Amino acid sequence: MGYITTEDGTDIYYKDWGEGPVVTFSHGWPLNADAWDGQLLFLVQNGFRVVAHDRRGHGRSSQARSRNDMDGYADDLAAVIEALDLRDATLVGHSTGGGEVARYIGRHGTGRVAKAVLISAVPPIMVQSPDNPEGLPISVFDELRANLFKDRSQFYQDLAQMFYGANRPGATVSKGILDQFWLWSMQAGLWNAYESIKAFSETDFRADLAKFDIPTLVLHGEDDQIVPVKDSARKTAKLIANAQDIYYPGAPHGITSTMQDQVNKDLLAFLRG
Repeated sequence: MGYITTEDGTDIYYKDWGEGPVVTFSHGWPLNADAWDGQLLFLVQNGFRVVAHDRRGHGRSSQARSRNDMDGYADDLAAVIEALDLRDATLVGHSTGGGEVARYIGRHGTGRVAKAVLISAVPPIMVQSPDNPEGLPISVFDELRANLFKDRSQFYQDLAQMFYGANRPGATVSKGILDQFWLWSMQAGLWNAYESIKAFSETDFRADLAKFDIPTLVLHGEDDQIVPVKDSARKTAKLIANAQDIYYPGAPHGITSTMQDQVNKDLLAFLRG
């Protein structure tokens, strides 16, 4: 575990566990690298080296005053990859982290990348527009910003219910999973979390996805209340040449926790394939 410092002076926290082929992990909003622990330990036990960082403004990284956008996030990922001299890495991203992975490939190419995995990821573009009529209205994201600013602690508690599908009849999501979501979210700077909403909702990743020239796996829950599957994974899988896509019936946004064993199984099969 340690820190790297970016060109603009932002300290980025990362953890680096295990030995073997490298897999990097980019987390969702507004969490941090700990959200990946269920995958990190599993892969270390199966012979992989795993690297996960806290996005700028989140977790243990600096609460940066600028570059809280996808270009900044992608460049921070590049800084970690280059500082650790990672090669032939598989880049895994969940939700906003999936956008980070896409923008990394769009800006930095695949010279150091062997494969990519997008889990419940925000690409191609979330917000509704004339050329994306199936997207979510901007009012949805304006409401997120307003509620975050008004009472972020309660906002995160409410969001956790949707994130993990705990608001669905018959859901068996533990209190521990909901509590850890709140804990991780409260570690994000308010300014950084607020700016990140624009980053994950309004960034157009279609040009980035066109640059994917490596094997790619797309995983998504079919009952995702945060990033609806019809306007994200199903489109992304068509935009990336030869992408492999797996959909989990009735599953929520936070499948890395609620379906940890199945996600780990599918991830391992892809890494070894």
